[in-house]
Amino acid sequence: MKPLISSEIEVEELIKHYPFSIAFLSGKKLQCIICGEPAWGTLGELARDKNYTSEQIEELVQQLISLVEAEKA
Repeated sequence: MKPLISSEIEVEELIKHYPFSIAFLSGKKLQCIICGEPAWGTLGELARDKNYTSEQIEELVQQLISLVEAEKA
């Protein structure tokens, strides 16, 4: 079973279970383990390190969830 996407998901788990997230994160200037500079920790921590606000992080999470739902359809 795939983990739920939230700001608390580990970046490593996100890209492992949702490979499309690599391009998504890169497009948002959020480098991940595969994209370039190593990023460990949670999605929220990665975004905060790039100066995302709480609202922007929530929007990021919602966009990822919408992509997962579109992929299922």
